[in-house]
Amino acid sequence: MDSKADIRSAMLARRDALAPDHRIEMSLAMAEAADALSFDPGTVIAGYLPIRSEPDLRPMLARLRERGARLCLPVVLDRETIVFRDFVRGADLVKTGFGTSGPGDDAEILDPDMLLMPLSSFDARGNRLGYGAGHYDRAIAGLRARGKSPLLIGTAFSVQETEALPAEDHDVPLDMILTEQSLRSLSQPL
Repeated sequence: MDSKADIRSAMLARRDALAPDHRIEMSLAMAEAADALSFDPGTVIAGYLPIRSEPDLRPMLARLRERGARLCLPVVLDRETIVFRDFVRGADLVKTGFGTSGPGDDAEILDPDMLLMPLSSFDARGNRLGYGAGHYDRAIAGLRARGKSPLLIGTAFSVQETEALPAEDHDVPLDMILTEQSLRSLSQPL
């Protein structure tokens, strides 16, 4: 099996190769597929704003907000830590590290009930490959240490799926994957 770095590079190259207008259409299809996500009003959902060739979740986030979700975005505090800040309509966004933008220091830090996570690749068993910094693994561990069990939803284009990913003990599997094709639950190995 290829190394994580090789898989990450190949899958990101696949994503980068998608024409920008096609990525827009696929992102809009993801927003429609996310309508299948059920949650109660007031549920805290963490999304993210796109960088590079990532899916653009903004149309989906707007739809989730209309359905009663309370939104938050990840903010990189340091090389080890991300937090999730309240993302209210009309708030100014600031540079938040790694080319991302998000709410400023005055925004409330929230513990999400659902995490929409960017990734490089995924497989049908729920294994995911991020960008290699481990921010989400540590954030999930922190949430779990505080007694939270957020629903983990990977967001990617279908071209980023691979047959099998190497999984290590610290890797946290996904509960669901959202692509332009569908929102689907992932089977976890016993």
